[in-house]
Amino acid sequence: MIYPAQGLLAGEFLCGLWASACDALAIPADQTVRSIRVLRSVLPAWAGERIGPAPAEPSYVADDGFPAELSVNWSGTRPELRLLFDCGLASRDSPWHARSGAVAANRRLGRIHEVFTPQVGRSPAPLWHSVAWRPPSRPVHKTYFGLYAWPLPQRYAAVSEAMRRLRMTAAWNDARRRVEGTAGRREIEFFAVDLADEADARVKIYYRNHGADIGEVNRVASVARHHDAERASAAYRTLTGGRTDAGEAALNCLAFRSGLDGAAECATYLRLAGLASCDREAVDRTAELLRREGVDPGRFRGLATALAPGPLHDSRDLLALVSYRAAGRPGDVTTYFRPPVYDRSVPRPSSPADLAARDRNDDSA
Repeated sequence: MIYPAQGLLAGEFLCGLWASACDALAIPADQTVRSIRVLRSVLPAWAGERIGPAPAEPSYVADDGFPAELSVNWSGTRPELRLLFDCGLASRDSPWHARSGAVAANRRLGRIHEVFTPQVGRSPAPLWHSVAWRPPSRPVHKTYFGLYAWPLPQRYAAVSEAMRRLRMTAAWNDARRRVEGTAGRREIEFFAVDLADEADARVKIYYRNHGADIGEVNRVASVARHHDAERASAAYRTLTGGRTDAGEAALNCLAFRSGLDGAAECATYLRLAGLASCDREAVDRTAELLRREGVDPGRFRGLATALAPGPLHDSRDLLALVSYRAAGRPGDVTTYFRPPVYDRSVPRPSSPADLAARDRNDDSA
């Protein structure tokens, strides 16, 4: 079951999804209009192209190759609505963030952008961007660099250099040592920065786990200074339906903040698309987690119904991911929706990483 999106401009389709989400979340219409104006100003060139029967250039954002996903964080008094989208490859000559009229040149991003551009013997990193909006506040922006196509030594070299430029070397060394002391197979997949100069702006490093159970992802999350392992374990079990395995390629995202000597927090992402039989089951489990976290799940259920291309019991993979962060803030759950635009999945990018034989201490470029 897919959306009837063929023939629509990609940007119009995404703005329509955003508007539907705003309506489901009861956001005032005037605020919705202003947020869509911001969204239009930062969407890449492909937003002006019409959606065909298959992706011309499949993206890694969604399993069907569509280059965007919608998500909502449920902490606080108002949900935060987000749109993540693919911007192509990082470039030295015309970095996307500098071309965008809505994202001012950011000092933190400016210090590290070059690290992820083409180097001798290395391709540029895929560049993703996210607009996050918790009304009535102003939207905030985030940038992600994909490292999944690089050999492991190149990933670690780039991350180490970026953390050095951001004056976070001690925190990174501590986190890396502790992660690598945790049994299991995993690889760094993304490096991300919040585009803000405020003290609470984060730098994030994403690990993709292979064959992990919920105990393993919880031990990786416990590398963070602020992590409640008991609460996290209960949350994971709710999302997996009582299963002990974490499903396919669960993610741990370690967040770093200025002035700290280690990772501050960790969000763990579970792929509900592989852990539940349909979107109805995935929505029910997530609603139960929200209820246990003190969040009324009614708006979440309404949002899922509004975004689904049909009945939830006939739908699968719309609610693709759910993340949970146990760092002292109740309801820190984020739900990730990937609208089914195409009728088949595309092959995922293959990783050159040899996880069994890697040399974890090799930081050579």
